[in-house]
Amino acid sequence: MQLLAEPIEAAPQSLQDRISYLESIIVQLKEENAAMAARQDHLIENQEIQLRLIRELKEKTRKEPNKISPTQENRAKILRALLASHDGKMLTKEARQIMRMDKGAFSRLVDAMPEYIETRPYSLDKRQTVLILKSHSIVDDNDQRSK
Repeated sequence: MQLLAEPIEAAPQSLQDRISYLESIIVQLKEENAAMAARQDHLIENQEIQLRLIRELKEKTRKEPNKISPTQENRAKILRALLASHDGKMLTKEARQIMRMDKGAFSRLVDAMPEYIETRPYSLDKRQTVLILKSHSIVDDNDQRSK
């Protein structure tokens, strides 16, 4: 009988140890869960701030038309004169190379001048574009000189 009594008495103790161990794991998991929830709230807040900033930047770019800096204004006049000397039409690549500008800067310059220059695909090679000087831009430039 004693042989059976010892394992029977030891069983509740091992179960009690197991229960204590599982309870400690539950407490640890609850702490980790709370920390993760706090971190998630922080990340959500950061994402909302980033989204707000992105929206503000988009609003600014929509509201502000392409502003021309003084350097760009000088280059714009040079480009208009270059186009005028070539009967108002010239390949974009050729004009860019003559002005010794990189593609990005030249593209921004052309984009900032929609009232003076328009671009169209080249009829012989659709991969290339042609810069066309709008007719009223020559008159505008002459009007500014007389003032």
